[in-house]
Order: sequence, then C-alpha cells, then structure tokens
Amino acid sequence: MVHISDDPEDPFVKLLEQEIQGETPAQTTARLKRESDAQRISDEIDERIKNDRAVAKRESAVVKVLLLGQAESGKSTTLKNFRMRYDTEAWEKERHGWRAVVQLNIVRSILTILAVINAELSGEIFGESQDDGAAPDELTKFTDSHKLLMIRLAPLRDVESNLQRWLGAGAELLSTSGPMAATPFETPVYSSAAASERGSGKEFVVRRWHDVLDPDARQPGHSNPDFESVTITLAGYRDDMKLLWEDRVVQRALARRKLILPDSAGFFLNELDRIATRQYVVTDDDIVRARLRTVGIQEYRLRFKDAPLDAPKINGAWEWRIYDVGGCRTNRPAWLPFFENTNVIIFLCPVSCFDERLEEDRRVNRLEDSLILWRSICTSKLLTKTQLILFMNKCDLLKLKLKHGTRIKDHLTSYGDRPNEVMDFVKYLREKFKEILKQNSPAPRKAYIYPTTVTDTQATAKTLALVRDGIFRENLARSHLI
Repeated sequence: MVHISDDPEDPFVKLLEQEIQGETPAQTTARLKRESDAQRISDEIDERIKNDRAVAKRESAVVKVLLLGQAESGKSTTLKNFRMRYDTEAWEKERHGWRAVVQLNIVRSILTILAVINAELSGEIFGESQDDGAAPDELTKFTDSHKLLMIRLAPLRDVESNLQRWLGAGAELLSTSGPMAATPFETPVYSSAAASERGSGKEFVVRRWHDVLDPDARQPGHSNPDFESVTITLAGYRDDMKLLWEDRVVQRALARRKLILPDSAGFFLNELDRIATRQYVVTDDDIVRARLRTVGIQEYRLRFKDAPLDAPKINGAWEWRIYDVGGCRTNRPAWLPFFENTNVIIFLCPVSCFDERLEEDRRVNRLEDSLILWRSICTSKLLTKTQLILFMNKCDLLKLKLKHGTRIKDHLTSYGDRPNEVMDFVKYLREKFKEILKQNSPAPRKAYIYPTTVTDTQATAKTLALVRDGIFRENLARSHLI
C-alpha cells in the first residue's frame, strides 16, 4: 500500500496540493480513478507475492523422487510397491482395472507362443543345436496335436482385441524392433528368416496407468469392459493354454528361437489354474507383475500422515512426488528437466542382465549400459545435492541364471575368476558402483545401495521403509534440524 507523507515540506506533498488546487472536477475524477487503479494493481502484486511465497513454502516441504534406470529395470514395479504400501486408497480403487491387464498379459503371451509354432511349421530357419542327446524328432517335431491346439486357441485374438479396445483410452500401438524378444503386449512377426532373427511387431502402450485404470479418469462415452465374457472365455481355454505352455516341444522351440518372454509371463502362465477362472480376483502380486508399458511421465503423490513430528508437512502430512520416466534410449533426453530441484534419485540396475543386450542396440551389454547411466548421473552438477539410492534389482533372476550354469566371466571379463555366486557378484557390483560415484561426483557423497527383488512385495516393503526413513533423515540433516 502507498503511504503519503504528512510533512508539508515534502516535495511530493507540495506537488500533489498544486495539482489538487488547480484541477477541474473531471480531472479530479480521473485522478481518483488513476489512484484507485494503482492501488488495485499494488494490492494484486502484494497478493501474488504472498501466494508465491506460500507455494514456495509448500514446495520446499515436498520431497521429489525420480525413478531412473534402463527399460525393464523395475522402475514401474518399484512405483507399484510404493503405492501399494503408502497409497492404499488409490491402489484399491484401481485394483479391478488391473484384471484386464493381467488377462491381456496372458493372452499376448499365448499368442506369442503360437506365432513361434506357426513360424516353425512354416519352415523358418532356426538353430539346430541338440545338446542333451535326445533324438531330433523328440525335441523338435510338432504333431497334429500341436496344430489342433493352434486352431482351438485362435479365438484368443478376438479376446485380445476386446481387451485392447477397453484399455484403449489413452493407449496406442508402439512400433518395436530389436532382438528375438517379446513382451506380453508384443507379437513378433515371423514373415521371413530375417524377420525371425530381428523380431518386430507392435506393442500396446499407454501414456499413464491412471488414464485406463482409474474409473473416474475414463473418457466420457468410452465403453465399459465386459469382464464377464472375457473371464468366461479364458476359463474355457485354461486347459489348452496349460497344455501349450507346459509342452516340452514348445519350450524347446522357444529356447531355440532365443525368444525371451518377460519375467511376468512365466508367473502368470504358471498360475493359470488360479487366474483363468470365473472366480478370479486380482492379488497384489498380480498387479506388481502385470506389465502395462507407459510412454509418458507418470507422477504420483504419496502423503505420509504418520511421518515423524519434525518432518516438514503440508496439511498435516509429509508429501512425496514420485516421477517414473521411460528408460529406453529415446526417452532419456526427457530426464534432464526433472534433474532440477530433485531431492532423491532411486536408480535401478537389473543385476541379472549381465548376459543380455539392449533391445535398442544389440551391440551394447545391458549391465554396461546401466553402469554408463550411473556414471552420467554421478557426474551431473545438477544432481550434486541430490540423494542417490541404488537398487541392485532382480537378484532372484540372477540366482536362477547362476543355478542353471551361466558363468558371469563369459559375459563380463572384468569379473575374472571370482566365485560364480550371487553374493560375490553383488559385492563386486556394489564396489564398482561406489567407485564410479567416488571418481565422478563433483562433491564427496555416498549412495545407499540395496540388493532387491522388487517383485517380492514383502521384502520390498522392508526396503522401502528403510529408504523412507533414510530420506527423512537426509532431508532433516540438510535443513539443519538434526
């Protein structure tokens, strides 16, 4: 508010008196309007400054958490674990929507297997190694029973279309290319031997889970899912799907084609007796493993009402904002804008991928790619004050690979003659990540490193509790409160 001096000798006061003494009524009206407008603008500026300060104060109390890592590293699964544990109301609200996603996972996995059989029957070229001494026909020959299974399961394509049509709000088909690998949403096209080796197809993706899973977010006029008909259909095909999945010849064909179904595919196909029934109810484990690929930035807010008393609160709760961004190479430029003012980065490295190649570039080892990403994060000056948390993820798959005889040193020469054991490899990688941080960080700092299997919801809940408490302590320390 403008304050006018009471001092009669004030030059401004004298000028004002001269103007007032010599002005006409019309001039007086115009002057008063100018003063009123100036006062209104001044009040609006004061109010805006007040609101900006209030917003800044609230924002300073928000902990911004960024999930980073290459594609298929477990970022979305980690986000699900956070929401399952700390956002139970929204989690339950979306539960029913995940049923269609689980069913689509199953259908697409079965269709992918059928595509492999069709390619084999069409005489596509494939590897001919026989490594267990069995007769070739016993290992590779498809019989009339397999052809009959293909015919009986063909209607699943209509089920796929129905599920995609319902989930289609905010969804699209994304062109994919890469190695002989598939996801529950990707059917490779085997039109030639070359295509068979490349693997190609369309992957069903959505911008955000919220757009298709939250009943309140669905577009007006969009058709509701016919859960009953899809559920009844899958229940009717349960036995045939089990026969296909458990068939030894089919499994040999998948291995021969080097077609790698996602981790979740085996879980769901092994659970057909539970899932492919009319009484199926989605479990937390199902949601955690269900794959619904996103191409947009996902933002979720978590509010901890049971936060320690010293935690900065908004309306009585400690708030986190968690951002999940795409991990494939084409998405990584979108990371940079999120680096500014980020409090915490949770970086996920799938430790089981030491023998795998990037889908985007078959020349690049996936573990090496994770190490390169970690180095770039440690080097960034924008992240000098950002707390770093590393999840060495997929320890369960690492254990399976080593149990089946895969040797780390055959794919990672720097590992040398160290024991081919899970804990030894985890220790080796832990030291490697620490050394990269030490050599590349602009300022001395440490990272909190956890071996994880984020599909194990119980074990992950304990890890998240440690992460939550660690973030709380770190933020208080930086605020000079402890």
